[in-house]
Order: sequence, then C-alpha cells, then structure tokens
Amino acid sequence: MAIEEKTELQEKVRKVIEQLRPYLQADGGDIQLVNITDENVVNVELLGACGSCPYSQMTLKNGVEEAMRKAIPEVKSVETI
Repeated sequence: MAIEEKTELQEKVRKVIEQLRPYLQADGGDIQLVNITDENVVNVELLGACGSCPYSQMTLKNGVEEAMRKAIPEVKSVETI
C-alpha cells in the first residue's frame, strides 16, 4: 500500500473513531487508534471502563467494527490490543 493510501486510510479511521468516541465516553470508556496493518486490520486500544468491561469485545465487534467497515469497506476487521 502506498504511503498516501495508508495516510488517507488512517484519516478515515480517525474520523470514524471520533464519531464513535462520545458513545464510549458516555459509559466511562474511550478508544484510541494504535495502528493499521498492511492487511487493513485496525488495531485499537480500549481505555477507561471499556478496558475492563466484560462486554467490550461485543462492543468492539458489533459496534466499532461494524461502523468502521460500513464507512470504510477496505477495513478487514478491528482488533483490540
């Protein structure tokens, strides 16, 4: 992937995260972009209450990943580190 494409993808991912952030913050959590792999897997870190919540994986897959893939079809998945 060219550097320009990766930078553009990172900006798109950041915009989606900014849209989702208020929902996570309302429950005492937060999310942070760590990196995007060459295979278009978005790695994030769940912070605050989200980091220890037993439902965090469900939130990640059913909320964050679904929204991310809908907005950015080239994203393969979203994983937490």
